[in-house]
Amino acid sequence: MTYEAVIGLEIHAQLQTQTKIFCGCSTAFGAPPNAHVCPVCLGFPGVLPVLNHDAVDLAIRASMAIGCRVNETSVFARKNYFYPDLPKGYQISQYEQPLASEGHVEFNGPAGPRRVQITRVHMEEDAGKSLHEGFADSDRKTYMDYNRAGTPLIEIVTEPDLRSAGDAAAFFEHLRGILVWLGVNDGNMEEGSLRCDANVSVRPTGTTTLGTKAEVKNLNSFRFLQKAVEYEIERQIDLLKEGGRVRQETRLFDSAAGVTVSMRSKEEAHDYRYFPDPDLPALILDAARIEANRSAMPELPAARRQRFVAGLGLPEYDAAQLTQTRALSDYFEAAVAAGGAPKAVSNWMMGELARSLNESGRDIQASPVTPDKLAGLLALIEQGTISGAIAKGVFETMMATGQEAAAIVSAQGLTQIDDESQIVGLIADVIAKNADAVAGYRAGKTATFGFLVGQVMKAAAGKANPKRVNDLLKRALETI
Repeated sequence: MTYEAVIGLEIHAQLQTQTKIFCGCSTAFGAPPNAHVCPVCLGFPGVLPVLNHDAVDLAIRASMAIGCRVNETSVFARKNYFYPDLPKGYQISQYEQPLASEGHVEFNGPAGPRRVQITRVHMEEDAGKSLHEGFADSDRKTYMDYNRAGTPLIEIVTEPDLRSAGDAAAFFEHLRGILVWLGVNDGNMEEGSLRCDANVSVRPTGTTTLGTKAEVKNLNSFRFLQKAVEYEIERQIDLLKEGGRVRQETRLFDSAAGVTVSMRSKEEAHDYRYFPDPDLPALILDAARIEANRSAMPELPAARRQRFVAGLGLPEYDAAQLTQTRALSDYFEAAVAAGGAPKAVSNWMMGELARSLNESGRDIQASPVTPDKLAGLLALIEQGTISGAIAKGVFETMMATGQEAAAIVSAQGLTQIDDESQIVGLIADVIAKNADAVAGYRAGKTATFGFLVGQVMKAAAGKANPKRVNDLLKRALETI
């Protein structure tokens, strides 16, 4: 018997607000433990939560970007469970009436285009963080840092539409790109601002009944998600083939060992004793607010890729690379608007600019070569003022100094030699000094032509127009 995997994901994305979801404490990462806390996020008796307006708007935009219907009315509920990182003894979340529902996402998986249905998007507060010290049971200590408690989250829940670990990782990566593009989430998985739970089950191939699922919690990288799901699929298949039974449970991924390990039996919804939070009224979104958020939505990556291909003539590969981030895409468009030819701008961005930024550890927004300066450099190449080889040196100087290309070319005397009489003189001198190479060319050894071109360019200190050199050298050799 063969089996197929059935996978659904729950993505937890912290919203990029300055303050927490129900109080005014900062959400900044990296503060000393318990520096960003107050009676509200610590759950002191008698305090009242107040919903963060900006968090709601970010959640609305994320929902719209993945095709969800934003619900006019949603309700915050108390999800009751007891764990040290939950100071109130319950988490404020949404359950029966979420913020949004019934969406879908299209993405490219390892085997081609895929579509995943989105069940719901709901808002909730994050829990705190446990800090462990020591390894042996006798000296092991755990401390609680509640800085993260109360940070606004959205949870994006998919239908069980994924069938492979590779598709799961590709979907997660695609979704991260959308959330970062919108400015909803910073995408920093190492800091825990974006993480994923995977619900994994297997069933005999060709059947439609769902198998018993195991939930693998808190996966904070695409690679860990793929490896955890791959292991879990194999574990469940092996268990069934041996006549065993898959238990519904929550598991953790041990990245060092590459295995999932049991954490606890999986809770059902009734175990959490959900009920509407009596301190928070229903969230009512009128049509004007929903439409205002729709109007504020930027062009999404897929639409921009399509426009780059259809409108600017870029290859699919270039368009995909240039829409990896919104900042990269905006830089490209600004350079084209400043006069740069789209393909030339793309080539330089993916080549020299990307290499230089990687070496210096800077992102595109901190580039000393601004879009208009890159367009200016490309204009000098197009006009024949400098050669492509010289342009690379000019670009390095631009990155180091922030100067414009025209100023560097003028100051260093780098203007390309295009005068025919000058180039003819250089060619004559090279022919005279390289009689053997000339004889070889005339005898049919065409490779020597490149050598002679190189000698002319060397004599011109790289400033001769390469096309003119090729044309005039060929003419000179044919008339000897």
